Amino acid sequence: MKIFSGTANVPLARAICKSIGSQLGKCSVQPFPDGETFVKIEENVRGEDVFIVQPTSPPTNHNLMELFIMIDAVRRASATRITAVLPFYGYARQDRKDQPRVPITAKLVANLLVAAGANRILTMDLHAQQIQGFFDIPVDHLYAAPVMYDYLKKKNMKDLVVVSPDVGGLKMAHAYAQVLEGGLAIVAKRRKNATEVESMAVIGEIRGKNILLVDDLTETAGTLTQAAALLKRKGAKKILACVSHAILNSVGVERLRKSVIDELITTDTVQCPAIDGVKITTLSVAGLLGEAIKRIHNNSSVNSLFEFKGGRTS
Repeated sequence: MKIFSGTANVPLARAICKSIGSQLGKCSVQPFPDGETFVKIEENVRGEDVFIVQPTSPPTNHNLMELFIMIDAVRRASATRITAVLPFYGYARQDRKDQPRVPITAKLVANLLVAAGANRILTMDLHAQQIQGFFDIPVDHLYAAPVMYDYLKKKNMKDLVVVSPDVGGLKMAHAYAQVLEGGLAIVAKRRKNATEVESMAVIGEIRGKNILLVDDLTETAGTLTQAAALLKRKGAKKILACVSHAILNSVGVERLRKSVIDELITTDTVQCPAIDGVKITTLSVAGLLGEAIKRIHNNSSVNSLFEFKGGRTS
């Protein structure tokens, strides 16, 4: 077994290797002056089970292309099996035709990964679970929830209500509410455009309660901050937000600074820098991904990684 990393999240790849007592494979990834990417695998991979760790976080297109080139390089070097490890799967929000003449880019990316030579996909907290069906190769879909649960259980929050900031995240919110033994509520929202949303109403009892907002990813933080503001106006006490992938841009950072969210809890699936004026807690999913890699290599079950005390994440 050999694990390689693109440039998108080398610290996570190193942490994964450390968690399973493996060495990170040697490879050089360098840009040409015209912006092209050059990859050289600097050790023998013939007959090996190869895992390439590369979240497709911003700059998304660059990181995706780097992943395709790395997969092609190890395929041409006669690796037996190639698993693309995408802790964050970019383009996952473009998973359907919701208006005329638009692409289904999540499916296109799936096709490109297979065309490049990936034999298997390992990913975490897809924006839409049905994206697994876009692949004709095996997909192992992990959840960051067990890592989040451990942290939240230690907080021992009283009068807790788990809130989904939109209808799509209700299943995830319900799973959190079950494990943390809290209430459940939902915020109805309307999206104005790619960067702005309007939160309209709260369904559920939240007055005088501590709130945990849960979502799979945040970029501009519009959904989270609007929902938090509405909940605060409706009488919520402390507000925490729990997000698997924090791919924050400058707009999102500014909104979080001004928001009523007391703490943002996220994971290291993508690199999230420290931000002044925002309390961000970053939990590591390296152990979870490392265990999954080990089990895939040994052809044993990955299913038990979804299980936790009190139920299942799926």
